[in-house]
Amino acid sequence: MNIHAMGTAVNLATMAGPRPRSPLAMVVLAFLLEEPMHPYLMRQRVQERGKSRVANLAQPNSVYQAMDGLHRQRLIRVRETSRQEHRPERTVYEITEEGKQTLWRWLATMLSEPGRDFPDFPAAVSVLMLLDPQEVARLLTARVEALEERLEELSPLDGPLPRLFRLEDEYQRAMIGAEIAWIRSLVDDLRAGRLTWSREWIQAVGRMMGEQPDAP
Repeated sequence: MNIHAMGTAVNLATMAGPRPRSPLAMVVLAFLLEEPMHPYLMRQRVQERGKSRVANLAQPNSVYQAMDGLHRQRLIRVRETSRQEHRPERTVYEITEEGKQTLWRWLATMLSEPGRDFPDFPAAVSVLMLLDPQEVARLLTARVEALEERLEELSPLDGPLPRLFRLEDEYQRAMIGAEIAWIRSLVDDLRAGRLTWSREWIQAVGRMMGEQPDAP
């Protein structure tokens, strides 16, 4: 997608702005930049093009809610409303000029600035010492199996589409692969006893840390 395709000159280097409330909002705007469409068709496009792997479609009305929110923000507008016989009314939406500018801001921000996400896995890792080391090893092994299944679901890197249209899958493969490698190394250390703990040892470390003077 050409950043100047709509005839709007944009200086990405100087852009700053908020991120979308969810990646789905950005995906919706990107598809509406291609052509106007109604929410049902939008949901089909998101699924057909594999964007549901990067945008949450867990709820059946996720797309409707996203488009309703974008409409209230005046980032999209109603182009037309039609009703076919024995079918519910369908509202076709199109992107507004403000929507185009917002899409550019979101895209520039999300590409250039790492987000402050708080996924649950690092939080669980931070307190894994609450469990027995071998139990942690068992649970992490199960996670590796689940991650390997997720890798199988991603499009193959040598698929028919040009690389440009498979970059999100390439990125996810790299991230999942790195996580699998790290977990396997951690599991090896747990099972070999190179990384271990006990309640007494943790309490001793806690007392030692509590005795240290406050940092200046």
